[in-house]
Amino acid sequence: MNAQFKKGVLELIVLESVRQRDMYGYELVEEVSKVVDVNEGTIYPLLKRLTNEHYFETYLRESKEGPPRKYYHLTAAGVLYRDLLENEWNELTEKVGNFLEECRHG
Repeated sequence: MNAQFKKGVLELIVLESVRQRDMYGYELVEEVSKVVDVNEGTIYPLLKRLTNEHYFETYLRESKEGPPRKYYHLTAAGVLYRDLLENEWNELTEKVGNFLEECRHG
């Protein structure tokens, strides 16, 4: 997938994944990778920024496999931001789809 396309939609995928259920970082990398190919070096800076912007809250939860894990939880502001991104995504894909359709049938 084109890197610019991926970058543009990554926030929406991350926000929606955490809206479904609280997740820790590596779990989120695995979930997002089902949609677009990403690695930890892409996800962790995004999680830090979204947390700094108050779209996520974090908390620690004990793990059976080592140290406690930092979980991400979507805030009310995060839900609103996610909804905004989804609306923008839907509008963009509709406009691009219409444009391409018009070009094909010129």
